[in-house]
Amino acid sequence: MDPWVWWLIAAVGLGIPLVVTAMPEFGMLAVGAVAAAVTDALGGGVVAQFLVFAIVSVALIAVVRPIANRHRAQRPELASGIDALRGRQAVVLERVDHHGGRVKLAGEVWSARTLDADQAYEVGQEVDVVDIDGATAVVM
Repeated sequence: MDPWVWWLIAAVGLGIPLVVTAMPEFGMLAVGAVAAAVTDALGGGVVAQFLVFAIVSVALIAVVRPIANRHRAQRPELASGIDALRGRQAVVLERVDHHGGRVKLAGEVWSARTLDADQAYEVGQEVDVVDIDGATAVVM
């Protein structure tokens, strides 16, 4: 059997733990084995095949792994409850000042007050929700 076939068998063998364990390093080693198979198919010797396997595998691990770890660490957070309301817009239903008022926020009527004591918003204006204080939306 030609060496390139053995390299492809090795690539499949490395792909199995990739699927079972979800460790991307096995996939990178499998790509290195495919590169070694291509090297053999192009007429490279045994030493060249192992060098290509090692270089491609190490390069992929050195470059792709840190990127993957960075993306894994930056998982998007799913905001829920009052955290999902911060930053949304609301429509003023009753005049809102620092003492109170009413807004329609996310399809519900909320009590509201302004962030600034000297600010007031009239009916129909759109305001931004900056915080939720108990059952009161703090708007600006």
